[in-house]
Amino acid sequence: MKFESDGSVTSFEKKKTELYQELGLQARDLRFQHLTSITSRNNAIIIRMESLKAVVTPQCLLVLDFRGLGLEKWLVLELGPQLAGDGNLATYSLPFEFRALEAILQHRVNVLQMRLHEVQPQVLDCLESLVDSKLLSADRSKLHMLLLNSKSLSELETDIKVFKESLLKILDEDELIDELCLTKWSDPQVFEESSLGIDHAEEMELLLENYFMQAEELGNKARELKDLIDDSESVIFINLDSHRNVMMRLNLQLTMGTFSLSLFGLMGVAFGMNLESSFEEDPRVFWLVTGFMFLGSGLIWRRLLSFLGRHLEPSSPPPVRNTPSCLLFLSSTL
Repeated sequence: MKFESDGSVTSFEKKKTELYQELGLQARDLRFQHLTSITSRNNAIIIRMESLKAVVTPQCLLVLDFRGLGLEKWLVLELGPQLAGDGNLATYSLPFEFRALEAILQHRVNVLQMRLHEVQPQVLDCLESLVDSKLLSADRSKLHMLLLNSKSLSELETDIKVFKESLLKILDEDELIDELCLTKWSDPQVFEESSLGIDHAEEMELLLENYFMQAEELGNKARELKDLIDDSESVIFINLDSHRNVMMRLNLQLTMGTFSLSLFGLMGVAFGMNLESSFEEDPRVFWLVTGFMFLGSGLIWRRLLSFLGRHLEPSSPPPVRNTPSCLLFLSSTL
């Protein structure tokens, strides 16, 4: 798809061999080996922004292999009017390559921002439902969704980082910035008429710095959201561990009670044997033995609970002793 400087758009099919010969490029220039890159070759800017492949010349913008990538709506409805001056591009008064580069960078930042806005509410919703002090068990579906969103957020952070590095690589080299000003080298007369005292290299640097700062802001928001996920995961695990400890302590107390009853239940086993003794004839012995069994079981259980509480309570820190004034004076002197 070819976009002229006046806003006219045409679509055509052409082999890459014919295309790079027409543009005066090498075959390697149109291979787009990197997912995100901005390079200058033979008075043309070769751009790769994920699925978007474009070549910018002083007269037109060529978008390659755009079918089936979800770019048709943006190309037809937004890019054409932006390049023609109907959009909100800040570089409309500058040569065409500035407008084309700004439109592509703006589209890339908007895509990254859209991805962040899609992930953010889902992450906050999952964390709100999971971070609850009364939660006895974690919802596996919410945890699975949180894991997927965390993975998407990590991929977004990587894409933002790659985008920033591609801009920073150009910003660190004044020669690369100067090479992106195509009109300056292709048609000096048009450049002199359009500059009107404007330094195009400085304008190009400001343009790249603007979108670098926007990407930096998006990266900070994604990083803050990732930190929030990490902190919330710690809170979730602490809550679950706390409830698990309560259940383990209750289970231990019940085990101690069962042990105490079983220990003194041996007396009932002994009296239940088919052996005759003089105790069977006295009706008070039954209540005496039963009371002794329950009293002994209760005492043993209480003793075990006190032993458990004494060993589970955190130890108090040692008291801080007052340091004599002479030692303080010696330490300050030394």
